[in-house]
Amino acid sequence: MPRRARLDFPGLLHHVMARGIEGAVIFHDNDDREEFLRRLSQNVADGRARLFAWVLMSNHFHLLLRPETVPLSTIMRRLLTGYAVWHNRRHSRKGHLFQNRYKSIIAEQDPYFLELVRYIHLNPIRAGIVKEMSELDRYPYSGHSVIMGNHKFKPQDVHGVLEFFGKGTGRARKEYRLFTAAGIEKGVREDLRGGGLIRSAGGRENLDQRRCEGPALGDERILGSTPFVEEVLKGHERR
Repeated sequence: MPRRARLDFPGLLHHVMARGIEGAVIFHDNDDREEFLRRLSQNVADGRARLFAWVLMSNHFHLLLRPETVPLSTIMRRLLTGYAVWHNRRHSRKGHLFQNRYKSIIAEQDPYFLELVRYIHLNPIRAGIVKEMSELDRYPYSGHSVIMGNHKFKPQDVHGVLEFFGKGTGRARKEYRLFTAAGIEKGVREDLRGGGLIRSAGGRENLDQRRCEGPALGDERILGSTPFVEEVLKGHERR
């Protein structure tokens, strides 16, 4: 069965995930992580994309970004290919590093933007890499620590997140942190892990019911309301 074409044109918010092939580790140490971040910084800048959230785990990573001029596919191809070549040379390995294609879910700004920022940045707590928010505040391989002002990562659009939490950087950071901490008890968010049609419909049972009501209510590549899904698909058809 042929793979469906990517929905890829500027201005869309993308939740991007990529995993090591067969669960392989892609970041063995901090040198690997720093090299990946260097390449991410370069490609985000070259692609004129807005990067709002990110996290590096041992065998995968998450990004939340909005390409402005260069297609996401171009940004990701350069990032993944360049890092894979560097990684394989450093670790004396051959073959593919990443599993298949990267996964990209287009998300509607409201209500998913802040939920995705929180979901992505809480990955280290869910995985047990850090135990509590005070550790996450300073964990260097999540965009959360950048938003909290404890680390710097030039391409990250911190203002693009904090502007939702009021005026004044200090107060906005406090409100953002409270919002993020409130997500810990939510655990793994199946509704945010991808598969826009099923997730946006509120689960498979609701989706089956909606299918009886009419065709084309969504798309697995999109996370959002029916009008948003339709708008994205129409935009894709026009290109």
